[in-house]
Amino acid sequence: MYLHIGNHKNVRTRQIIGIFDLDTASSSAITRSFIKRKEKEGKTVFAAEEIPKSFVLTDGGTVLFSQISSKRLLGRTEAFSENENDEI
Repeated sequence: MYLHIGNHKNVRTRQIIGIFDLDTASSSAITRSFIKRKEKEGKTVFAAEEIPKSFVLTDGGTVLFSQISSKRLLGRTEAFSENENDEI
């Protein structure tokens, strides 16, 4: 399954390591340092035309910024999980 994170960007749900609220996570110096390092490595993608509200970390180490809230993104992934369990 794919998760739409905004601005015509999708990510495979099995590649997602975590979905983070940008306001909460960026209050940590470690997280800010991590994001800066990913920017220098060219591993950031902006799926937001407005100020991002969340970011998604993939197993490839890419940070995808989204204008969709982390709560809404998480809700979308939970909906996928429920549907997959019904099919088993």
